Amino acid sequence: MGIFFDENGTSSRRKEALVLIIYDITDNSKRVKMAKLLSRFGVRVQKSAFEAWLNQRQYEGLLEKIAKLVDEEVDYVRTYRLTGYSEIKTWGKIGLTAEEDFLIF
Repeated sequence: MGIFFDENGTSSRRKEALVLIIYDITDNSKRVKMAKLLSRFGVRVQKSAFEAWLNQRQYEGLLEKIAKLVDEEVDYVRTYRLTGYSEIKTWGKIGLTAEEDFLIF
């Protein structure tokens, strides 16, 4: 559970954490499957990067699904579960994902 602060400095406890998933998958069909999987959990922010607000159970479920899809000999996937103090800055059209009213401290 993280502590999040809104733009007024008011804190709230949240059960979700922002998760960043990046991947490099060489096989086209597996890459499409990965993108479809991740789009069920979050929002695409770049060609091979997704952001999602997930609770612990959702996060563990996502990790299991990723593990079944990835061939560790040729594919590369990283997840970053952003808890505690994190600063996110964006430039461009996408902006922050669903919880953009909150800053993570």
